[in-house]
Amino acid sequence: MDDAALLSIAVNRPRLVASDLDGTLLRSDGTVSAHTAAVWAALARQGIETVLVTARPPRWLHDLEQVVGPRGVALCGNGAFVYEVATRRLLESHCFEPQTLLELIADLRSAIPGATFAAERVDGPFVEPDFPDPHADSKPAGLVVGSGAAIVDKPVGKLLALAPELPTEAFLAQVELVLAGRALLAYSGAHGLAEINPPGVAKDAALRRWCAELGIDAAQVWAFGDMPNDLPMLRWAGVGHAVANAHPSVLEVADVVCPSNDDDGVAVALEPLCDSHHTPEIS
Repeated sequence: MDDAALLSIAVNRPRLVASDLDGTLLRSDGTVSAHTAAVWAALARQGIETVLVTARPPRWLHDLEQVVGPRGVALCGNGAFVYEVATRRLLESHCFEPQTLLELIADLRSAIPGATFAAERVDGPFVEPDFPDPHADSKPAGLVVGSGAAIVDKPVGKLLALAPELPTEAFLAQVELVLAGRALLAYSGAHGLAEINPPGVAKDAALRRWCAELGIDAAQVWAFGDMPNDLPMLRWAGVGHAVANAHPSVLEVADVVCPSNDDDGVAVALEPLCDSHHTPEIS
């Protein structure tokens, strides 16, 4: 790397790096490469904060505890939950008003025959009997199978909706129409799955709150993502990075495109920060 590039890194050096997980920091098989894990850990030694911002629920982070970072916190459920991974402690939740959620579900059922629902609640997952079971091999703690108003027995941070008979794009468009601004629709790449959060609950909002607690401005943040649910976060951050395998809408708005997730793109983009002791002094 030449001196001009090193100087640019010094001038634009972030105070915090935020990354999506699936399709971004993780390889396509769901693993973290040794290269990526090493670079991510090295950021802390450079005084750079790190945080994961993911659509995953808290329980799907436990196997990644080693990469969460020194603060041990992840922003999960597209911003619905702030979770301390090492202690398994939920620090914050941003959930639906129960009656509003029941009205949304009723309207979606009416408009989209065959739709079925699940939810990420503060105490674990809720699924309707007809919802495809992602836990067939291992039932997580707190799993509740039920229907109707039982979904709001505990606070819900994220609603999941499926309509297997409809093409994904048509289904998502119909969901957006039904929501009519009463909730936020996100899409993280899972086939045919609509992820629905309360108004104001999104990756950018969660990251903004977290950075405010740390006294970090948007201009001091680098963010990485690959799917449409990452767009608000990438737009908010001072520098938004897309991995090369990202959705076209993400590639279009990113400030920087780095190599793909399977080529350790996040690590490649961040590695120069870890060599900052070689950066020439700025006069």
